[in-house]
Amino acid sequence: MIGLNDGYREILDAIASDSPTPGGGSVAALSLAHAHALVCMVARLTLKSGKWESGHDTATRVLDGSHKGIANAIDLARRDAESFDSVMLAFRMPKTTDEELSQRRSAIAKGYLKASKVPLETAETGVVLLQGIAEFASNCNANAITDLAAAAQLAHSSVSIAALNVKINLDSLDDSFGPDFKDEAFEMSVMIENLVVDAEGHEEEISQIVAGRI
Repeated sequence: MIGLNDGYREILDAIASDSPTPGGGSVAALSLAHAHALVCMVARLTLKSGKWESGHDTATRVLDGSHKGIANAIDLARRDAESFDSVMLAFRMPKTTDEELSQRRSAIAKGYLKASKVPLETAETGVVLLQGIAEFASNCNANAITDLAAAAQLAHSSVSIAALNVKINLDSLDDSFGPDFKDEAFEMSVMIENLVVDAEGHEEEISQIVAGRI
């Protein structure tokens, strides 16, 4: 059994530092990675026994998806930190001349949009995972149903945290940044609101299934 502190402390120390990155967006993605890992575990426990044969097809599908999902979520955590670094770099740009001020403002706006797109992707993948968990919950290994419920809670949390990051970044784009940036920000705002609603619906469905199998 691997020690639970192996590799964890370095990541947690980086999050705990006085640097803004990695921050909440990266934590949302790492929460999603943990959710995928739990789904993999439940899928393997389901495939391990003929008792849960009715869930084998679904288990095989979610195992493949979540095995890939772990790597994708870790990549999202890295990209989230990098995207917000671009915002901070934009704020450090020179602002002496009118041209420099214009370039700086454009870079800041582009940085905030980029920093919104990564957590938006985290939320999207979180909702996809919740859909898969909802399908799997009815016929997975019942002895591991609470582990699957934990995965759902983590996935739901990742969507909620990612949504907060999207919202605060988009709110930073006021009217002074121009209509093009505002229009894209509005579209992303609608998308994240819909994802939050979808995540809540899936989480409620999963909770009801879990309650019936405990």
